[in-house]
Amino acid sequence: MKQFESFRLDTSNECLWQNRVQINLPPRPFAVLRYLVENPGRLISHNELLDALWPETFVQPQVLRTYMLDLRKVLGDDPARPRFIQTLPKRGYCFVAQVVDASGPEAGTAFASETQPSVPDGVVGREQELIRLKTLAQALACGQRQTVFITGPTGIGKTALVDAVCRQMSAMLSATVACSQCVEGLSKKEDYYAVKEILRQLCASAVGETATRIIAGVAPAWLPTSARDTEPTTNDARSTPPKTPGDLCRALEELAKEKALVLVFEDLQWANDSTLELISALARRRTPAKLMVLATYSSHCTSAEHPLKALKQDLVMHRQCAELALAPLAKTAVRQLLSRELGQETLPAGLDTFVYQHSEGNPLFVLALLRHLIAERYIARDGANEAGEWKQRAPFPEMETGLPQELVQLIDPEIERLSPAEQRTLEAASLMRVVFPAWAVAAALEQDPAETEEACDKLARRLCFVHRAGHDELPDGTRSDFYAFAHGLYREVLYQKQSASRRAKGHTRI
Repeated sequence: MKQFESFRLDTSNECLWQNRVQINLPPRPFAVLRYLVENPGRLISHNELLDALWPETFVQPQVLRTYMLDLRKVLGDDPARPRFIQTLPKRGYCFVAQVVDASGPEAGTAFASETQPSVPDGVVGREQELIRLKTLAQALACGQRQTVFITGPTGIGKTALVDAVCRQMSAMLSATVACSQCVEGLSKKEDYYAVKEILRQLCASAVGETATRIIAGVAPAWLPTSARDTEPTTNDARSTPPKTPGDLCRALEELAKEKALVLVFEDLQWANDSTLELISALARRRTPAKLMVLATYSSHCTSAEHPLKALKQDLVMHRQCAELALAPLAKTAVRQLLSRELGQETLPAGLDTFVYQHSEGNPLFVLALLRHLIAERYIARDGANEAGEWKQRAPFPEMETGLPQELVQLIDPEIERLSPAEQRTLEAASLMRVVFPAWAVAAALEQDPAETEEACDKLARRLCFVHRAGHDELPDGTRSDFYAFAHGLYREVLYQKQSASRRAKGHTRI
C-alpha cells in the first residue's frame, strides 16, 4: 500500500482510500495512477506509460489525457499548481507528491476492516453508501424530512441499494414503504402516473385504513378509485376538486407525523413534469415530517437539458437533498460478488481480474459476463454433480469471449433510439477504440471535419454514454476535439453492428 498526503493506494484490492473513505476507480484510471505512484519524481513519457499499461496494443495517446482529467478530479488536483500530477507539455507526466510505503503492520491493522467490509443485505461494495443512508435515516426519525437521489449508469446497482435501504428502514424505524416505477413513454402520457401507483400501495398497505382516511379528508381528489366506497357518479365527478400538489403534500405529511414514510421513485429520468414538481414541493416544504423521498435515475439516460438535472442541482445548492452517485465496484467487491454467485470462496485463478477488467466494475456487466462464461463453458464444475467446484478450462486472458447477448440486448435499445445519421457517426467512432478524435470520425465517413465535430459534440451533450474528453493538436496546427465512450462495451456493440467490409473501409480512410 502506497501513501501520499491523505490518500492511500491499495494495490491488492485496486482501490484508493482518502481519510478512511474508499474511492472506487475504474480499472484503467487506477492502472495509470498506480504506475505514476510507483514511479514518483521522474518524467514518465507518453510512450512509456502506454507501453507499460497497454503492451502490444495500439492506443491513442489522447486516452491518457482523459484519465488524467478523471484522476485530477478525484485527487482535487489543480493542473496549474499541481500537488500530485504535473504535466510536462509534449513529453509526459511526473508524480510530484512524496510517496511512502504504508504496507507495514500498522497500516494492515488500520485498514483490515475497510478492505474486508461486511456485506449487509447481500449488497456488495456499497458499505459507505449504506452508512450515509443510515445517517439520513436517523435524522428522519427525528422528524427531518429527506430527499435522496441515487444516480449512476445502467446496471450500477441502484435498485439493489434501494431494496437494501428499504429493508433497513422497515427494520430500524418500522417505516411504511411505497414504491413506484416511472415507465418510459407511459409516464409522459399520464400525469402523476408514478404518484398514483404509490397512493394505491399506501391505501392497500398495513396503514391503508389510516392513509385512506387522511387522503379522503385532506386531499380527496387524490384518493385512488380502488379506495373509494363507491364509484363516483357523473355529478360527483363534476364536483370533485382538481388535484393540487399542495393538498397531497399536506396529506403525506399528516401520514408521516408519527411513523416514518418512505416513497420510492425508480427511473425518475422517465417521469413527467408533474411528478418532478411534486417531488420538488415535498423537498422544499419546511413542515416537520418523518418523510423520505428516495429516487433513482440513470445518468446515461439523462441529458444536460433534462428538467430532472435542473431540479436536482437547485435542491443540492439549497441543501434540500442528498445525492449518492454510485461508482463502479472495486476489484475486491467484484471478487465478493463472483464468490457469492458461484457459491465458493476460492475462485478459478484469474477470474476476478478478467471479469473486473471487462466489466469495469459494473455489477450488471459482472453478472452478465459470468453467465456468459458459464454458458460458453469457459468455466465449468469439476465433476458430474452440481456440488463440484467451478474450474476454468483455459487461462482467461487467452479467451475470446465475444459479447454476451444479454448486454447487447441492454445496449441496443439506447442505440436504436438515435437517428440513422447519429448511429453512423457513433459506428465510425467505434473504429477508434474507447477514445476517438472527431477528425478520425470525419475521415471514416468522408465528411467535413467541422460538421462532424459539431455532430459529436451534440451527441456528447445529449447521450451521456459519450462524453467530451479534450482536444488534440494536429500536425498542421489545427485542433480537433476528442471524445470517449462511457464504457468499452458500448463501443464494442457499435463496432460489431457493422459489416467487416464497412469496418475495413473506415479503417483505411482513417
